[in-house]
Amino acid sequence: MTKRLSAPEDQAGFLSDIIKNLKLTWRLLRDSRVPIWQKLIPPATLLYVISPIDFVPDAVLGLGQLDDLSIILLGIWGFIQLCPQDVVQEHLERLIAEMNPWRTVDGGRISSPEQETESPPQVIDVDYEIIDDQRPERGSEEKSTTA
Repeated sequence: MTKRLSAPEDQAGFLSDIIKNLKLTWRLLRDSRVPIWQKLIPPATLLYVISPIDFVPDAVLGLGQLDDLSIILLGIWGFIQLCPQDVVQEHLERLIAEMNPWRTVDGGRISSPEQETESPPQVIDVDYEIIDDQRPERGSEEKSTTA
């Protein structure tokens, strides 16, 4: 029985989600519609990471760093969840449009250029003729002309 490996898109999807959430957090921090007390969440998570107080000490190799990473991701997720959802949705749509220029934001939904065409594709219907481009052998031409 063979073990299936996950697709590269799935592996890169997790990292792209983290990058997208970091960019979204930066946009929300700069937006004046987000309350100031909510803007204190990301700096507080960074303060926890650089402080010497940890749930799991950094001396435990691997687990201490995993603890810090999980706190950062949890802080970013909590910040995004607590922000006004209409502001989050607006920034998220613009961010996705910037990250993938082949997609456009259209009235609250994201569509690809293939979906933007309203009329069906044009069909060109013409008559055609198959031309046999094979020429007879030279020997057969000479036989038919001498007879």
